[in-house]
Amino acid sequence: MRVSRWRSNPWVVLTTLALGFYMTLLDLTIVNVAMPDIMSDLGASLDQALWTVSAYALVLAVLLITAGRLGDLYGPRSLFLAGVVVFTLASVVCGLAQSPAELIATRAVQGLGAALMGPQTMALIVSVFPPERRGAAMGVWGSVAGVATISGPTLGGLLVSTAGWRWIFFVNLPIGIAVVVMTLLVVPDIRSGRAHRFDVTGVVLASAALLALCFGLQEGQRYGWNGMIIGCIAAGAVLAAVFLLHQRSRQDREPLLPFAVFRDRNFTLMSLIAGLIAMSMLGLVLPLNLYLQSDLGMSALRAGLTLAPSPLVSMAVAPFAGRMSDRVGGKYVLMFGLVMYGCGIALVSRLAGPDSDWYTFTPALLVTGLGTGCLLAPLAAEAMRGVEPRLAGAASGVNNTIRQLGSVIGSAGIGALMQHELTSQVRSGARARATALPGSARDGFLGAFAADGSRAAGARHVAASVPRELAATAGRLAREVYADGYLAMVHTTMLLPVCALAVGLLACCAATSHTRRAAAGKKPAAPAPADAAAR
Repeated sequence: MRVSRWRSNPWVVLTTLALGFYMTLLDLTIVNVAMPDIMSDLGASLDQALWTVSAYALVLAVLLITAGRLGDLYGPRSLFLAGVVVFTLASVVCGLAQSPAELIATRAVQGLGAALMGPQTMALIVSVFPPERRGAAMGVWGSVAGVATISGPTLGGLLVSTAGWRWIFFVNLPIGIAVVVMTLLVVPDIRSGRAHRFDVTGVVLASAALLALCFGLQEGQRYGWNGMIIGCIAAGAVLAAVFLLHQRSRQDREPLLPFAVFRDRNFTLMSLIAGLIAMSMLGLVLPLNLYLQSDLGMSALRAGLTLAPSPLVSMAVAPFAGRMSDRVGGKYVLMFGLVMYGCGIALVSRLAGPDSDWYTFTPALLVTGLGTGCLLAPLAAEAMRGVEPRLAGAASGVNNTIRQLGSVIGSAGIGALMQHELTSQVRSGARARATALPGSARDGFLGAFAADGSRAAGARHVAASVPRELAATAGRLAREVYADGYLAMVHTTMLLPVCALAVGLLACCAATSHTRRAAAGKKPAAPAPADAAAR
């Protein structure tokens, strides 16, 4: 009887969906804190460590729309349950990985599970909540992102410091089991009763294009931007063009990418801004995490706590930003958020130094938190405000996919820039400091630095590369080389997210402003359950 009452309670259903959603978002942030430990324990290069992030985000981005269509065919509950099972089992295998290749492969399987879950949550929320309560439900669902952002670095730091990096994956096991049980007991099996076509060719073309582009960006530095890499990027661009042509021919047959949604100027601009924001967020977190732990020597937990002020402020500001969007227009709140976030990143870069401490970055991170708190609510509202109800579900899927693509491209682009800067700065720094050693010891000193700029790889060889009486001097010089290299890497790579936010600000200037007064008399569009499953 109690289970039957729970099944009819939409808030219990929302709790179940939010737990699954939390797992997928947690694994986008928690791995960043563990990256130095993963590199050390598995002997991974910086390139391989970055792929543990990119593999997950890439598969998630590629399969979001596809998973939405599968939800149309087999029901969102079935796909959500399958996604939870795949994600949970992949998490266990990630924790058991014995090599970088194993970890990267299982992270990709995690991304598959997350992609199967993601589109179904919105379809189920829209189906179980009446329109007058749907806004509150969406607010709770959206706030889970803030909780995951906070708990990712902090929980990850705690687990890495106390139990080891493998437990950032094992922690998903009890959560996954709880979500599976709750899904079977309380989530209704809702079917739209509408037949849908499945565009296999479109899926293959989109997947191949994204894989080629992201592989080229991620591996370009490793292969010296040779002909293979350039060819890979070119092939990705060609496949993307073919995909768009294919979608053009299917606009009357349920395409993966409905062009009609782009007729609304605000939707197009807000989707672009969403991708740029996702890119800029990785542009701050990836290099800053590596700098805090590898250069300043912070533990994973301390690095996570150092970053905590930003998401805490963001969670506090977000509800007020939503209300202000109705009063003064989401466009202006969004512009303020973009400016504040860009200024915060620039301030982080400015404050980063060889002797910085956790409190050094608190003012800058408070500013970034103020900025991000003013981004998410107005961004979603302005994107969907003018979309036709029959396209609302597909539009949500397209917007979410573009945001994930921003994460993938940002991870690949930032990763390539980080590798290039770190490698070049370490090599030039080593050459400059080698002059402080006798000529007979210089070649050994220079040869001790790994080609990928890895601090651990260089440190293992410095002592053995010079005569014993020069080991202490060589060690000090090596530490200076790496400290300067990581610092220069942070200063350079953070220019990229600031530029991305500047482009987003220009795009926002072209958007149409909407206020509560301007919208008076207009009925807000609510996505139909059948369309929402396409997300």
